[in-house]
Amino acid sequence: MNHLYYGDNLKIMREEFADESVDLVYLDPPFNSKADYSVLFKEPTGRESSAQVDAFEDTWHWNAEAEDAYEQVLASGKTDVSEMLMALMNFLRRNDMMAYLCMMAIRLIELHRVLKPTGSLYLHCDPTASHYLKILLDAVFGKQNMRNEITWKRTSAHSSARRWGPVHDTLFFYTKSDAFTWNTVFTNYSPEYIKKFYRHEDERGRYCLSDLTGAGPRKGESGKPWRDVDPTTSKRHWAVPMRILSQICPKKDLISLSTQEKLDILDIQGFIHWPKRGKMPQFKRYLSMQTGLKVQDVITDIPPLSAQAKERLGYPTQKPVALLERIIALSSNPGDLILDPFCGCGTTVHAAEKLGRRWAGIDITHLAVNLISKRLEDSLPEVQYTIHGTPQDLAGARTLAAQDKYQFQWWALSLLPRAMPFGGKKKGADGGRDGIIYFRSGTRKTEKIIISVKGGEKVGVDMIRSLRATMEREGAAMGLFLTLAPPTGPMETEALSAGRYDGGSVGTFPRIQIFTIGDLLEGREPRLPATQLSPFRMAAREEGVEQGSFL
Repeated sequence: MNHLYYGDNLKIMREEFADESVDLVYLDPPFNSKADYSVLFKEPTGRESSAQVDAFEDTWHWNAEAEDAYEQVLASGKTDVSEMLMALMNFLRRNDMMAYLCMMAIRLIELHRVLKPTGSLYLHCDPTASHYLKILLDAVFGKQNMRNEITWKRTSAHSSARRWGPVHDTLFFYTKSDAFTWNTVFTNYSPEYIKKFYRHEDERGRYCLSDLTGAGPRKGESGKPWRDVDPTTSKRHWAVPMRILSQICPKKDLISLSTQEKLDILDIQGFIHWPKRGKMPQFKRYLSMQTGLKVQDVITDIPPLSAQAKERLGYPTQKPVALLERIIALSSNPGDLILDPFCGCGTTVHAAEKLGRRWAGIDITHLAVNLISKRLEDSLPEVQYTIHGTPQDLAGARTLAAQDKYQFQWWALSLLPRAMPFGGKKKGADGGRDGIIYFRSGTRKTEKIIISVKGGEKVGVDMIRSLRATMEREGAAMGLFLTLAPPTGPMETEALSAGRYDGGSVGTFPRIQIFTIGDLLEGREPRLPATQLSPFRMAAREEGVEQGSFL
């Protein structure tokens, strides 16, 4: 079974993941970029909405939480990690960067714990803190288990004043031990590579010329002359391309043949080029028979997601599915468990599902969990998974509202499939609107419904009046008041006094409706036009994917 978790990944990993239970970890954590990142919803016109939502603030500060993380690392019993973090503390002191590194250090310890001995970890980062993160990874995993520093060209160009244009991200590849899972994956040759190296062409197609010999003389068959050509004179020996030969003669017993007989077959079949000058023949390596280039640690063949990309969902820092597919194909097998503890909009779980792996994703915002659910519903509708950590009853809703009113708002809005969150955690960002639903009237005019969400224990008639004022200011056709607490009689009277909205052929509706969270949890829904428009960018349906299989 697959699992999607809402909450703090440190707590969830400690409570839900056993030792050595995960085969592969990919994490794309915040970079400490000192920036705010917003989810980009779309207007009914298809353009990006001006009503964006602050997904997360990528800024860290030294506070009690950072101090606690630091103390947890020191008490973890991981001597190398503790000593390294203390050394960083002596260098950096208690500041924003140190707060970020403490947050990452305690989580890397947990990720090492949950990884199987055959497991691998890929950490995606940028130059903001990559040098410090590599030091922490060396301390947690052991510097001998560092396999690669991978460069991904994430953008084609970036203009920067007085420095080289920053166009790449870094991925650190570490393993739990030497016995790690590894599958050979090939990439396609670039057009430039083909043009440069496969310069010849005949009826079979494009080919390049390569050696039929290997370095150093041999005393066996591979060192004997063939067709009056003696490789020993050049201090070399015959090196028959057995993979190609097996493609040419799939049913022939090649092991019983001598080196010279194998070369005869290649010559008869037209795979050997005899130069006009010189006596050493060459092998005709046809492009159509090549598997491609083994993956390299500089990735330039997976482009970033442009603003117009079909794959783009509007989530900040979204990575291409192809990048995750490559990592998962290289470092795991079908049926393995893939964990992404900072899963954002769900690219890792999407790729894992496509490739027949089990998966678990964790994110600390309800907005991300909602986006992932929508993405999977659109792209891989047969996928089966369980969501953990979201309120299932009124008690859970009250707990969430007490913990974080913004997370409560995002969760409450997710109970209405077509609702778009509005604003964010900055004071006054929503202008009195927590959410919006767009719909088409009977005249095909685009109208909107303003949503106000309240998670407090007390509500009053002034809140309905405020909603009416916002509706008037925004020119909204209707309003919807979602409340955790039961509404009062005066509130219901005020809502009724707003009258009804006449949508023509789509029907008439109360201009203001009050619904409790309990109503929504029990399946009772507001009376809204059926012509609602989705604010979400629809993920493309994965065609030809037999879920649970490895492609």
